[in-house]
Amino acid sequence: MFSMLKQSYFDLSIFNGLNQSELRLINPLLELCVYEKDVKIFDQGQLASFLFILFKGEVLVRFKPYDGPELTVARILAGGVFGWSAAMGHSSYTSSAVASQDCKVVRLRGDRLHQLCEDHPEIGLVILERLAGVIAERLHSTYNQILTILTNGMDLNDEYRRRLIKNE
Repeated sequence: MFSMLKQSYFDLSIFNGLNQSELRLINPLLELCVYEKDVKIFDQGQLASFLFILFKGEVLVRFKPYDGPELTVARILAGGVFGWSAAMGHSSYTSSAVASQDCKVVRLRGDRLHQLCEDHPEIGLVILERLAGVIAERLHSTYNQILTILTNGMDLNDEYRRRLIKNE
């Protein structure tokens, strides 16, 4: 039987739809990490080794363009996923992640996730579908934030602003 803490991992939305035997296969791949407030979990450009699932707390995802200040592009709450560069096979993280509160995070090595998907495609499909949803939502949110930054201070009439938002 799973430990009480590990069992509660499986209440996270990324694992919805998996049965007990599938969860048993994932169980040994998960590692609980604790990060104190203001600790950087990973840096932009760092080797992308882990996919992270926030169990408790809050994490800010930040992106630093080469020609501008660092931007907060996402606020991750309990149940959210970050560090998905590792799951996508990217060599490095495209953003950094910082604990904005004390956090408990479940992490999974990207290479072990890939192996799980190859060995058990039915489990991989469920997890990858959840990740695709997270990525699509994050990209949509990032688009809105960047649009707001770009139009900040511009004298746009309400009709033009509505058209910009509608065409996202």
